Formats: sequence, structure tokens, C-alpha cells
Amino acid sequence: MSTLLDEAYRLDEGLTDPLQLTRQALAAAASSAHVFIALCEERALRQAEASAARRLRGQPLSPFDGIPYAVKDLVDIAGMPTSAGSTLFADGPLAARDAPVIAALSSLGMIPIGKTNLSEFAYSGLGLNPNFGTPVADVAVDEPRAPGGSSSGSAIAVQRGIVSVALGTDTAGSVRIPAAFNGLVGYRASCNRYPMQGVRALAQTLDTLGPIANSVADCIAFDGALRGTLASLPVPLRLAGIQFVVEETVLRDPLLQPAVRDNLLACMERLRAAGAVVEVRALESVARTRQLIAEHGWLGAVEAWQNYGEAVEGPHAMQIDPRVRQRLLASRTVGEREALLRQGRDQLMAGLEFELGNSVLVMPTVWHVAPPLAALEQDDAHFALTNLQTLNLTMIGSLLDMPGIAMPSGVDAQGLPTSMLFSLTQGQDDSLLAICLAVEQACRPASTT
Repeated sequence: MSTLLDEAYRLDEGLTDPLQLTRQALAAAASSAHVFIALCEERALRQAEASAARRLRGQPLSPFDGIPYAVKDLVDIAGMPTSAGSTLFADGPLAARDAPVIAALSSLGMIPIGKTNLSEFAYSGLGLNPNFGTPVADVAVDEPRAPGGSSSGSAIAVQRGIVSVALGTDTAGSVRIPAAFNGLVGYRASCNRYPMQGVRALAQTLDTLGPIANSVADCIAFDGALRGTLASLPVPLRLAGIQFVVEETVLRDPLLQPAVRDNLLACMERLRAAGAVVEVRALESVARTRQLIAEHGWLGAVEAWQNYGEAVEGPHAMQIDPRVRQRLLASRTVGEREALLRQGRDQLMAGLEFELGNSVLVMPTVWHVAPPLAALEQDDAHFALTNLQTLNLTMIGSLLDMPGIAMPSGVDAQGLPTSMLFSLTQGQDDSLLAICLAVEQACRPASTT
């Protein structure tokens, strides 16, 4: 496992160079089925050569100058189409310029090697894509598993070691779920932390960006780079006195697989041993959020229909993944409840602020480990049910705009990763990142895939 910070150290010590890192990443990407939709090999090698020259002069743009990374194909890279995982857009107009977040990374010398695969239009939590194939992790299990979505290719690019970090987007769980299924760390930033120009929208109110990486420290470093800064890593906080609230109703839900629950609780014991205050209690705001979504629909569905309804009803509708098409068609009537959903969201965010305060909310990231892929491909009804269950917990933080970090908590009996989700109220990203850096040190699982 190579981390972003490991690669920065190796470059600084002369143990590798930008061309070597980039060539290795491009070769691994080319030989890994369905992980990337398109590679930008010429640009990547040109930038690697420039980076190597800067390092020879002793003038790197940053500690990350020369490090390759991957980009979800919702984000513009100049000279490439932005497909959104759809054949409808794969041959569309080429982006005239890099999205601001890509430009920020380039200003520090980081090198995009290509555009990663995703659920079509980013509208699924499972990561399947019949148009470009479905990427899968290289783990020794009984059968291939769903990669998680929608940022499937970004997660698998990190899981397979093609890159140390990848950029994803998250509307309802699309960074946190693939991180969870693949034993990685995924950070969903509060909305408006990064500029969203040049990012193809699924649901503007809820869309945000975030890294998928092998550690919280890497996510912190990449977060700074996305904002064009070279902020030093925060010193890990002392956990003594920090308050964590584990949502009790979720823990008691029969959907929760025992290994997911047991590994989360084992980590909570480690936090208690480190002096943290861990409370297990039900939160009314969480229950009311789940009730609002169950009874009145998903706010993101309203905007997804606004963005893609024309394509779904257009002459090329049959090119769209039928599972995504059906989910979008089901979203047509949710718009009738848009005002109610927005009002409910505002009330719930205020209620959570009062109820949770500065405590960290802890839940499983997903009820279950990565489900078998074949059954999802063969049975649309099973896919639809599993998709909604997979998104069920991450939707809460998305609707309430909570920064959230999915972290590995261990593995189940088959060796499949389990994951836990730490969240704070809107805008407390810096505090959450610092807390989770300390949590990572205290809760590092004995074994992960």
C-alpha cells in the first residue's frame, strides 16, 4: 500500500522520480479492466517530464509535485470529454479548460492520469456500469463484489494501487460507499468547500467532492491541495474528552450485519481506552431524517430529474443503463414535494445542530459489506432494493450537509472490509479531519484487505 505522503517522501529522498511514478500508474491503469474510461497519457507524461526537471533544479512546486492521481469522469480535464459514465456524453464536446480543482492540483505539480469509471450519471450507490464495464477489487474472495458507487473507478484505482489518491464526487454517498466496500478512507466535504465549476451536476444542492485514499492523513493533504494550499498536517488531537455519539437505533436495526456492528463497537472501546467519551443513544434528528426520505423521497432525485430527465425521455434513452433509467423515471413525481423536502431539510439541520452540538456522530457507513456482483447484474429488483439499502445511511449526512469520513473498521469472516462513518455538523470539516486523524491512530484495525 503506497500512500500519498509515502510518495512525497520517496520523491523528496530521490528514491523515485515523477516519470517513474507516472509511467507505472499509466501502465497499471491500462492493464486494469474497466477502472478508467479514458487516460490522458500524453499530458501526464509531459507534466511528469516537467516535474522531473523542476526537481532536478531543486525547485518543486510542492511536496506533491510529480505525484499521479485519478479523476472521476464527472470533472473536466481540458481536451477530454466528461462522460458522466454515459455513452450519451462519451463523444461529446471536449472540455475547454480544467475544472478549478484540477487547476489547483496542477499548480502544485500533481498529475492527472485519466478519468475513472462511475455509475451512469453518478446515480447509483453500487457502482455497476454496463456501458463501460464494472471495475472490481483484486481481493481473494468467493466471487467478485460490487465496487460501490458512484465513484467506483476512483476507489478501485486506489485499492489496486494504480494511484495513491483519487478524486470522487458525493451526492448521497458516492465517495463514502466505495471507500467502505474497498477498505479505504473516503472524505465527503461539506458543500461549497471546493469550487464546483467544471463538475457535471447530478444534484446541485447536495453535490460535493472528496478524496478516496489509504489514510486520513492522505485525505487531509489532498484536501489542502484541492484548495491550492500547502497547509501542514494537523497534529493529531488527544482523544481525551472528545465526545462521540453512536446512533443506537441504527445499531439495533436488523439490516446491520453483525461484523459491521461488532467491528464498530470494538473501535469505540479503543476510543474509550484513549480517553474519549463514547455515548450510545438515539438521535431524533437521524430518525426524522430517515422518515422524511422514506415518506417523501430524496431531494437529490428532484434535481437529478431536472438535470437528466430530458435525456431519459429523449430519442437515445435506450442507451442508458436500464436500472439508472428506471430510477430516474421514478423521480419524476418527487418534484411535487420539493418545497416540503427543502423546508424539512432546513428544520432537520437546525435540530441536529442543537441535538448533537460538537459531538461526533458515529454510524456504520453501510449496513453490509460489498455484495456479490453477479446477483446485482442478473436481477433488477434485487439491484434496486440493495441500492437503496446501500445508500440509506450515507443519505442522512448528505441531506444535512455533514462532513463525513468513512474509515475501515476491520473485516468480516470472509476478509471483506467493514467501515464506520464519522460526521460533524455542516462546515466543521477541519475539526472532523483532525479528530479522525487521531481516531485512525487509535482504531487502526488489525487486518484489512
